[in-house]
Amino acid sequence: MIAQTQYRLGAAELEVLLAMVRTGTLAAAGERLGVDASTVFRAIQRIERGLGQPLFERSRAGYRASETALSLAEQAERVEAALEAARAATHAQPEQITGTVRISSTDTMLHGLIVPALQALQPRHPALTYELHAGNELVSLTRRDTDIAVRATRRPPQHLVGRQLGMIRSALYTGAANPVAMSQVESGRAAWVAPDDSMPDHPSVRWRKKHHPKVQPTYRVNSLITVLELVARGAGVGVLPTFLAQGRSDLRPLTGTLAECDNELWLLTHPESRHLRRIAAVYGHLAETVQLP
Repeated sequence: MIAQTQYRLGAAELEVLLAMVRTGTLAAAGERLGVDASTVFRAIQRIERGLGQPLFERSRAGYRASETALSLAEQAERVEAALEAARAATHAQPEQITGTVRISSTDTMLHGLIVPALQALQPRHPALTYELHAGNELVSLTRRDTDIAVRATRRPPQHLVGRQLGMIRSALYTGAANPVAMSQVESGRAAWVAPDDSMPDHPSVRWRKKHHPKVQPTYRVNSLITVLELVARGAGVGVLPTFLAQGRSDLRPLTGTLAECDNELWLLTHPESRHLRRIAAVYGHLAETVQLP
C-alpha cells in the first residue's frame, strides 16, 4: 500500500477503528456505530489506503488488530473520553450528573452489595441510570464492554485502576429448619448444594473437593444466589459468603469462616474513564459504601 499524501486521521476515522478493535467483526462494529457492515468495511479500506498499511488481519474468526491499530485505538479512547466529558459538561447543570454507568459483577455481588449501594446513591443523582451485567465471566473493561467491574480476585489486572474493598469470607451453612449436624457432613450423609462446572475454580469448590472429596452434590447450580436459596429451603448444605448469609433467619452456620475460601474483593475501572463525572461519582460511592471487614 502507498499512503496518500498528507493523509490525516479525523475523529470519525478513529471512532471506526476503535469500534473494530473492540468488537473484532464488521457486523458488531457497525451495530455500535449505527451503520451497516459494508459501510464499516469501506471505511477501514479508506483508512488503510490513507495510512499505507494494513491495520487488521482478516480471518474467519474476525478482524485481528495490528500493533498500529491497537496504538491508534488507545488514542481514540482518549478522544472518546474527552468528547464524552465535553458533552456531559454542556448538557448537565453544574450539580447534576447524567448518563448511564455499566457495572459488571457476579449475581452474588450485585444482589448483596452493589444494588443496595446504588439505591442509596439514586436520590443524590436521580438522572443517572445503570446497566447491570451479572455473570461469572470477566467482561472486558479494556474494550469498554463495562465501565466498572466488582470482582473477587487476588490478582487484579495491572492495566486497570482498582481499590480493594475488603475480604470475602465464607462458611458452611444449612437451612435454619434443617436438622443436619456437622457430624453428618463429616460422615458423608448430608446432601450438598454446590456450584456447577461454570465455576470450576470457585474457592468453595476447591475447598469442598479438598476436604470432602467423595461428595457428589445433590444439586449443582450456576449461581451462588441459587445455592443460597436452596440451602435456605433445606435442600442441603452449602458454602456461602458470610456477607450474603448474615441477617438471614432461614440460614444456620455449621462452621466458622473457612480461611481457605478467603478472597479479595476489588473495585475496578479503566484509567481513561475514571475521571468522567458519571463514572467517578459511582466509583467513589461504591468505594465508600461497599466495605467488607
